[in-house]
Amino acid sequence: MNRATLIFGVLLVVALPLSLLAGRVWLDPSSTPNTAIILAELRLPRAVLAIIVGGGLGAAGAAMQGYLRNPLADPGLFGIAPGAALGAVVALWFGYATSEWLLPLFALIGAGGAMALLAAIAGRTGGIALFTLAGLMVASLAGALTALAISMAPNAFAMSEIVLWLNGALTDRSWREVWIAAPLVTLGVALLWRTGRSLDALTLGEPVARSLGIDTSKLLWLLILGIGLTVGASVAVAGIIGFVGLIVPHLVRPLTDRRPSQLIVPSALAGALLVLVADSVVRVLPLVTELRLGIALSLLGAPFVLWLLIRMRRGLA
Repeated sequence: MNRATLIFGVLLVVALPLSLLAGRVWLDPSSTPNTAIILAELRLPRAVLAIIVGGGLGAAGAAMQGYLRNPLADPGLFGIAPGAALGAVVALWFGYATSEWLLPLFALIGAGGAMALLAAIAGRTGGIALFTLAGLMVASLAGALTALAISMAPNAFAMSEIVLWLNGALTDRSWREVWIAAPLVTLGVALLWRTGRSLDALTLGEPVARSLGIDTSKLLWLLILGIGLTVGASVAVAGIIGFVGLIVPHLVRPLTDRRPSQLIVPSALAGALLVLVADSVVRVLPLVTELRLGIALSLLGAPFVLWLLIRMRRGLA
C-alpha cells in the first residue's frame, strides 16, 4: 500500500459519516425523528453511490492519462460517456424513463455501442494516435445526436428532463442504482488495475513496450472494457459528471512515484472522496433548488484546467 492509498483511504473513512449528516437539514442522531430510516433509505445509498461513481471515474482518468501519456486526458475523450448519455437521452425522448430500469439500461447500451464502435475503428492496431482520433470521433457523433434529440424533443417536459439529467446529480437515488453500478464499476476498476504494469512499460514508448513483451492490442482492449464499464455505469446512474477523471490524477500524482500502476487505486479513492465531498457541499448550499452535481464539478474543474495550462505554459517557456 503506497502513501497516497493510505491518505485518501483515511480521508474517505472520515468523510463518509460526515456526509451522512450533511444536508439542507443537518441530522442529529440523538434528536432527529426517524433518523435510522433517513440514513438507511436516503443518505446512505446516495453516499455509497457517490463513492462508486467517483471511484470509477477517478480510476478511468488515471488509466487514460497513463495510456495516452497526456496529463490533460479525460475519460470523456473516449466517447463512452457521451455514448451512455445518448442512450439515456433516447430513453427520456421516448418516455421509457417511467420504468425505473429502462433509463440505466439504455445508458449502458449506449456505452456498449460506443465501446464497440471504438474497438471496431482502433481495436486491431492498438495505435495511440488512431485510438485518440477514434475516441474524439465517437464523442463528437454522440454529442451531435444528443443535441439533435434535445432540439427535436416531443414536448417541453421531455426537453427539461433531458437537460436536467445531462447535468448530472445523485438526487433521489436509491439502493437500486447502487446495485446497478457497484458490480460494473468494481469489475471495470479491476480490469484497469490489471493494466498497471503494461502502462508502466508504455511510458518508455510503444516500441520499447513491445520489446518488453507487452501486447498493446490486449492492453487497448482491457482499457476499452475497463473504462467502458466504469464510465458507462457511472453515467447510467448519475448522468454526466465531468472533470473527476481529469482532476484526481493530478492530486494523487505528487504523492506517488508517478508510475501509472501506482496511480489507479489511489485515484479511485481520491475520486470517491471528491464526488462524496462535492455531493455533500451541494446539499448544504443555501439555494432555492439543489445545485446539480455535474454543474458544481464543472465550476471546479474549469479553473483547475486553466491553472494546469498556465503551469504547462510556464514549464515550456
